Amino acid sequence: MLLAPVLLLGVSGCMSGAGPSAERPTPADTVPTATPSPSAAPDPAEAALAAMTLEQKIASLMILHTPGTDGAAQRAFVDRYGLGGVILMGANIPGGTETSDTAALAAMTAAIRGDDEFPPFIGIDQEGGEVVRVGPDPAPGADQLRGLPVEATEAAFQARSTVLAAAGVSINFGVVADISADPSSFIYGRSLGGDAASAGARVSAAVTGEGDRVLSTLKHFPGHGAAPGDSHVGIPSTEMRYVDWQRQEAAPFRAGIDAGADFVMFGHLAYPAVDAQPASLSSAWHHILREQLGFTGLSISDDMRMLQDSGDPRYADPVQNVIAAFAAGTSIVLYTLPADPATIGVDIDALISGAADAVRSGHISAEQIDTDALAALRLRENI
Repeated sequence: MLLAPVLLLGVSGCMSGAGPSAERPTPADTVPTATPSPSAAPDPAEAALAAMTLEQKIASLMILHTPGTDGAAQRAFVDRYGLGGVILMGANIPGGTETSDTAALAAMTAAIRGDDEFPPFIGIDQEGGEVVRVGPDPAPGADQLRGLPVEATEAAFQARSTVLAAAGVSINFGVVADISADPSSFIYGRSLGGDAASAGARVSAAVTGEGDRVLSTLKHFPGHGAAPGDSHVGIPSTEMRYVDWQRQEAAPFRAGIDAGADFVMFGHLAYPAVDAQPASLSSAWHHILREQLGFTGLSISDDMRMLQDSGDPRYADPVQNVIAAFAAGTSIVLYTLPADPATIGVDIDALISGAADAVRSGHISAEQIDTDALAALRLRENI
């Protein structure tokens, strides 16, 4: 079943004071004062947004990757394009992923952050177990946690988020909300549970464990466990119906959202009974996340390079992929790139200008871009 297109929701609901305003009193109800109240202080994020061009707003909604462990070079990469942040992969970690030099990593991230009022996001995939960027990881991974009491998951994510925060990381793309009971599945070793209840309880505990040390991310919406195959080399698909998805795959995402997750990462996964497009490019799935699960934070794509690597000719054009992601309702696009992006057919300036042109033509909502850019600035102001 193909759902209605996404309805734009403001992501500022993740901030305090969100929601409908109280009814304004009539003049007869007001109490006059001797002197007018002082004007409210300007909102720094709103002021920053007002000073940005459309291209700068688009760039601020991109988290990209470039190789290397030189903090100054990483910061120059951010400044060159006005990016919202960077994602650190294994080759960005001083000392490597097994025995990382966390002091050198902290110095590198400090150079990336600078002394900005709105420092760039610094993201990383630190799930534990099979996926570790900063090692050795201090706690069990999902392969062990799924068989331990729920409290062990909270303790594990508290421990690893403490390490990440000390290293200057601000976002962990680390809470796997996919359900898998199949040991042959690509995602099984990274899944926190084999059924909705056990996975949901541990996903909630993981978000709680990360607390306010890092921004928490749930992945891979709407659920990789139901869609067999590796989304790094193809577009996994499932015939699961929406009603079955609601009963099974939705539960861990709902639990993580209720626990306060800041981001939800969309997988390049197809549920044709809902939408033939991968969820990352689907307005229907963005609508479901907002309207059915009540998520008011920022959505983020999985690595957009994976769409190119799928071999599907429909997704060979990186500019059109980015435009489609934003048009579907994605708040932030994520892209891992080599030192020379041209070697994989990517021109970062073209990604930005192409998306900006799509806003000007009405294909991407200008209101959505403003809303998400403002919400991202407010998060960056407090990291």
